[in-house]
Amino acid sequence: MQYNKSVLPNGLTLLMVPMSSFESATVLVMVGAGSRYETKNNNGISHFLEHMAFKGTTKRPSAMDIASLIDGIGGEFNAFTSKEITGYYIKSAAHNVELSLDILADMLQNSKLDQEEIDKEKGVIIEEINMYEDTPMRKIGDIYESLLYGDTPMGWDIAGEKGVIKGITRNDFITYMNSFYSPSNMTVVVAGGIDLAKVEQDVHKYFGQMKKFPTKKFNKVTESQSMPEVLIKQKVTEQVHIAIGVRTTPLESKERYPLSILSAILGGGMSSRLFHEVRERRGLAYYVRTHSDHYQDVGSLVTTAGVDAKRVEDAIKVICDQYKKIWNDFLPTDSEMKKAKEFLKGHLVLELEDSRSVAGFYAHQELLESEIKNPDGVISQIDSVNKDQVIEAAKIFLSKPLNLAIIGNFTDKAKFEKLLQ
Repeated sequence: MQYNKSVLPNGLTLLMVPMSSFESATVLVMVGAGSRYETKNNNGISHFLEHMAFKGTTKRPSAMDIASLIDGIGGEFNAFTSKEITGYYIKSAAHNVELSLDILADMLQNSKLDQEEIDKEKGVIIEEINMYEDTPMRKIGDIYESLLYGDTPMGWDIAGEKGVIKGITRNDFITYMNSFYSPSNMTVVVAGGIDLAKVEQDVHKYFGQMKKFPTKKFNKVTESQSMPEVLIKQKVTEQVHIAIGVRTTPLESKERYPLSILSAILGGGMSSRLFHEVRERRGLAYYVRTHSDHYQDVGSLVTTAGVDAKRVEDAIKVICDQYKKIWNDFLPTDSEMKKAKEFLKGHLVLELEDSRSVAGFYAHQELLESEIKNPDGVISQIDSVNKDQVIEAAKIFLSKPLNLAIIGNFTDKAKFEKLLQ
């Protein structure tokens, strides 16, 4: 798989990824703006804007007009927001790529942002927040990052706070878009069964008239931690959800791929160390997994699990014991190294069987990294990691205190802090 890259005169980046065996294609517009670019007064606006983009334009005045048009070609459309990016996409039969470009360009340049629609959508956003609150398996990641990054944009919920959402106005959206939605801060990716010349012509046609302007930057995270920390979100649940981890390194650090292999060894599948110790040997959890997360300036390796409320301390002890083995004398076996690499490569290959995932794969790299790697480049990076590099990355555990986030009916932080010593 290879990509073609060009940059329009207004600074917009176009990536085209031909996939000759595909009858479908995905058009994805990704913007280098997410919740970490927000303030206390507009927290949640990145995600809210994602909703409003589909609510009507001057050319297509209502959400029904847009939805009917996409449904009428059998297409799929959606959007997503993270802390660092926002994406909008339409996936359809390949011969409908021009229409997809037309719709997405229209949404991002001519959105009505009608105040009546904004007020109605506030109820939708608040119910989405409620849904996340009632899904602790998902929410535990937000609580963990709140513990790591505190009262900063990186520590706030992407969906926002209900009180802030209720106060957002049309002018807030316009101000936000005028701060970040410059074509120079956007990447358009078209992946699938495409005609390269036609796609490039159409992107110039629908996005070429956008005006470039300077965009605001985010504030880098300042990390300072000397002792283990615990954050409890008190909630009566049948199952307690925990996240235990350490601060690591940014997205483009040399430890990125060694840490990915380390996380796969610890909790990357049903044969991983933690799955075996926590679930198979002791029956303490239904799910337990470890992953290595990276932003542009910070990172974390974290284990999450859903455990029996009566045995939560036992589960934390077992996870900490596995971490201590890393602190003391981590030595992955040849078998673990091979299995972890194949686990990571296999998941990447499976993910990229879909044109939407392919579009996201390239757009993320273009916006967040200094260079783009094709899938075989990423696989080569994984394969090149040796045992000494993983051991070196594991030494991060020697200098970083543990962090524990919990969703459950507890009030006593002290007993959990003792478990992290």
